[in-house]
Amino acid sequence: MVKEILINVEELEKRVAILEDNVLEEFYIERTGYQKIVGNIYKGRVESIVPGIQAAFVNIGLEKHGFLYVSDIIEPVADYEEVIPAKASHRKEDRRGEHLIQNILKKGADVIVQVIKEPIGTKGARLTTQISLPGRYLVLMPTEEKSGISKRIEDIKERERLKGIMKTIGLPKGMGIILRTAMTGHGKREMIRDIRYLLKLWRKIKINSEKQSALSLVHEEYDLILRIVRDYFTEEVGKLIIDSKDEIVKVVHFINSLAPHLKNRIELYHGQGALFEKYNIEKDIEKIYERKIFLKSGGHIVIEPTESLIAIDVNTGRFVGRRSLEETVLHTNLEAAKEIARQLKLRDLGGIIAIDFIDMENPGNRMKVFNVIEEALKSDRAKTNLLPFSNFGVVEMTRQRMRQSLESVSYEDCWYCEGRGTVKSHITMSILALRQVKKYLKDTGKKAAEVSVHPNIASRILNEDRDYLRSLENIFGAKIMVRPDINCHIEDIKIQ
Repeated sequence: MVKEILINVEELEKRVAILEDNVLEEFYIERTGYQKIVGNIYKGRVESIVPGIQAAFVNIGLEKHGFLYVSDIIEPVADYEEVIPAKASHRKEDRRGEHLIQNILKKGADVIVQVIKEPIGTKGARLTTQISLPGRYLVLMPTEEKSGISKRIEDIKERERLKGIMKTIGLPKGMGIILRTAMTGHGKREMIRDIRYLLKLWRKIKINSEKQSALSLVHEEYDLILRIVRDYFTEEVGKLIIDSKDEIVKVVHFINSLAPHLKNRIELYHGQGALFEKYNIEKDIEKIYERKIFLKSGGHIVIEPTESLIAIDVNTGRFVGRRSLEETVLHTNLEAAKEIARQLKLRDLGGIIAIDFIDMENPGNRMKVFNVIEEALKSDRAKTNLLPFSNFGVVEMTRQRMRQSLESVSYEDCWYCEGRGTVKSHITMSILALRQVKKYLKDTGKKAAEVSVHPNIASRILNEDRDYLRSLENIFGAKIMVRPDINCHIEDIKIQ
């Protein structure tokens, strides 16, 4: 398997595509001005305590108060197998009333919290007092003495080898670590390097928390590019290609402290066209937002997000190529199972998901389809829980939702149809229009371009995104005219 990471950097957004054998498997966007807060650590203040739901609302200086469940105070959030348990004297005894939120926190008290889930809709961020600092190979838990190994490391011999190394590592009292899947195949040197780096980071966080007053940011998580480098740029990746000179300097400096042996796999893109177009993935990115996904066989799947769950329907479509109906259905379902797992990662869909496969009479065939989707989900970094086929031929599952879905970031409710559908947001259309202008000037070499767009998009380009427009004019020595056209659909772009 050939794995590559492509990073496209523009003034208004950064995009990351992860390819496996030239197929787009994962895609991430971070917009300029978008406040991504998962992983951030704040010094907050308890605003109210609600015993009925065993939670507290904590003001961390943002528009909405975060909420802190009692379970996120007394239990570690990581999914791992405990290897080195906490000493008896440090264990939290299960006494009557001790674990009630009203007995742990008081209104008006200052508290150090970390964001574990982005604000979604009307809900504020979900918080925890169980701080975790991710490194390349392990996660440091500075407030939790237990240590363990990620359950995603399944090889028994490898787990035993890593357990042996862990028991030789001396950690400060009251702290623990969790070995990440990236630790597979590595030894004590990498473990110690990560621990030293994270302990230094924790000391800095402690100093900041003591100096700063409540309602302040104590530690900010890395931006999209550095998170991808830390979490995804492993020995399995053949190349990491970036089209920005400024960002590649940051990445090389960062990887020198984490995994210097991978430095020679980082490349600056020098191609003529845009990076994503060179790899033919712009069309694949556009398809991420489509409701209907066609399969190679001729069948298709339909993805319909609703308020309460995500419904996925599988259909044979034009595919009638097997000897019997049961074989045709099995082939379509097997192909759909792999594609559904891929689409869940691409779109970053979360919550309750119901998959309506085509009915199969043979129980063995149902098991084959279930095994395929179960195997395909193993590469998903989000936590998933999959249930077997129901009597109605439906597979139910849940997928961890850490942030807004890709569609909700790029689209808004359609005001043409009063919210019955969606259209691309103003910022998305502004980015697309300026990207097309950039390509037009680069490909043609012309010194003037006129772009016609809907008046609302023209207003966005000429106001909020004016600086980027002017920078394109300076780069190409060209004049760019933006013409509002009332006859343009909100998603139309015309360049001449």
